[in-house]
Amino acid sequence: MRKLLLGAVALSSAALLAACGGAATPTTATTTEGTTTATTGTTAPAPAGSDATIVIWTDAEREGVIKAQAERYTADTGANVTVVQKNFEDLRNDFIAQVPTGEGPDITIGAHDWLGALVTAGVVDSVDLGDRAAEFEKVALDAMTYDGQLYAMPYSMETVALIQNTDMVGTEAPATWDEMIQRGKEAAGAERPFVITTNGETGDGYYMYGFQTSFDAPVFVQDSSGSYTSEVGMKGAPGEAFAQWLYDNGSKGTGYLSTTIDYDINNELFSTGKVPFTVQGPWSIPSYADINVVVNPIPSAGPSPAGPFVGVQGFYLSSQSANPLLAQDFLMNYLGTEEGQRALYEADPRLPALTVIGESVADDPIIAGFLASAQNGVPMPSIPEMGAVWDFWNAAESQIINGAEPKATWNTMITNLEASLAG
Repeated sequence: MRKLLLGAVALSSAALLAACGGAATPTTATTTEGTTTATTGTTAPAPAGSDATIVIWTDAEREGVIKAQAERYTADTGANVTVVQKNFEDLRNDFIAQVPTGEGPDITIGAHDWLGALVTAGVVDSVDLGDRAAEFEKVALDAMTYDGQLYAMPYSMETVALIQNTDMVGTEAPATWDEMIQRGKEAAGAERPFVITTNGETGDGYYMYGFQTSFDAPVFVQDSSGSYTSEVGMKGAPGEAFAQWLYDNGSKGTGYLSTTIDYDINNELFSTGKVPFTVQGPWSIPSYADINVVVNPIPSAGPSPAGPFVGVQGFYLSSQSANPLLAQDFLMNYLGTEEGQRALYEADPRLPALTVIGESVADDPIIAGFLASAQNGVPMPSIPEMGAVWDFWNAAESQIINGAEPKATWNTMITNLEASLAG
């Protein structure tokens, strides 16, 4: 069993948070332009005698491969392609600010949880994948869908999963919470059977969400298209059952959940062999270089499968593109092909959203484990209402783990959240 995920897959926790965007101040950008050559006719050619140009914003990690695809596109169509490198954390706010002025790009790379803000600002256009939509992971398409419309071509995913010390508990995935706890208790040298980040007294619904969804208590209800509605889904009996589970495994119950566990303590306990199971993301794998690990889907604590949050990145089209047909053509027939997606993966390995790429790298057990977890997962909501959730939700979980009456605490959280959303 390999001890470490391929080095290029070692993502930092900052990369997860970067999906939330950054300051509105534009950053200095570097540009690389393709050279106009004779049209080959392999795709939609640029209009004769025109200076057709499309502009693409990206970050440094993806710049090289996008530039290579841009050069291919120029050679095939005669259209100029300008690749602009920017800091990832600046892309969202710069896109919102510059598209209406005509200074924005035709295409930008971005995270799915920007979608609500981009749609509200009117700066993105819908994307039509046609029959090729079936080639992408459903959760990735759902993440990029808003009010039933697909607004970006997905290319990568990110999620948390169950990571286990194979020397202590073997490689077999536990199917349920109870099975995992029993195996953890029986593991030689274990000080506790399981550990999960609760971010101290603040609480952390992100890491805990897989267990919550196993009680059929999603944070918001999804409609038939996969889009999130503003209806709170974690109220009523399912939410109360999850709250009771938090209490039963908190300070006044088994003690398996503790608000003393932050990210660093979690990694220290697991990496030193004091705990055989943890829920973490791919960004934690470099911390486990001295132990043998395997990654599996999160076990269910309730009656349904555990569905953790999935983050997705992809390519957005500007609603103000001067050359929308060229932009769509480049997106679909270059960046969106198996060749293009594989090149993106090799340049900056992340869980692939294109199924065939995922299948081709599934011989890596760590990648395969995170991919299986993502396939069970659900997109983190991209609707504006999600911003109101975190403080209420995290605090309620922390209070219940610390011994607050579970149903009353949970229902108070729901009441306060719905009042905030209504206001």
